[in-house]
Amino acid sequence: MASRSSLLLILTAACFVSIISPATSQTCSTQNVLSAEKTPFQTCLDLPELESYLHYTYNATNSSLSVAFVAAPSRSDGWIAWAINPTATTMSGSQAFLAYGSGAGAPPVVKTYNITGYNLTEGRLAFDFWNLRAEALNGGRIAIFATVKVPAGAGSVNQVWQIGGNVTNGRVGVHPFSPPNLNSRAVLNLTGTTSTGGGGSKTPGNAGWMVANTELWTTTALLLVY
Repeated sequence: MASRSSLLLILTAACFVSIISPATSQTCSTQNVLSAEKTPFQTCLDLPELESYLHYTYNATNSSLSVAFVAAPSRSDGWIAWAINPTATTMSGSQAFLAYGSGAGAPPVVKTYNITGYNLTEGRLAFDFWNLRAEALNGGRIAIFATVKVPAGAGSVNQVWQIGGNVTNGRVGVHPFSPPNLNSRAVLNLTGTTSTGGGGSKTPGNAGWMVANTELWTTTALLLVY
């Protein structure tokens, strides 16, 4: 009886591990995420907050950054976003790619948002981009794909990622203001290395469309306050 009980305990534990392992062992290297050309991205990062991941390729020839941002909404009607601010480190002026589910069997909706002050306004972005799309992945995750034109010679960018609240009739709700949400930003080195940037660190670049003679291309926290 003791041997049978031990075997039952082992089988139960194995089943439990098999259930939780996809979520707990997920890393960017285990994700089969391909670019628009159906090739792997050059670099992937396990981002330090919000269980999010970034796959990216920098093309110096045409000064473009191709990304796939992967995260799971915090709720079934929630959203994820990746934002850029080409002129400042504040929320105002942030340019966002935002995606959310659109129902079973349908691809996620992905839209662009130009944030002015404390308003979230869907519309055109201040920089060129292409290959924008979103895909539903296993485990309830969503991937946002986009290629962004970056200033020639830029060595790094400050990236910001976010997971928000609910989406009701296409209207996007605010995200939580917990520490992980507020700290979801880091310096992204286009050569393939990164450093966390709680508080928004700055890295020299060679950007052409900066404000006040700075040489930084920065992203901003996506607060999405109405």
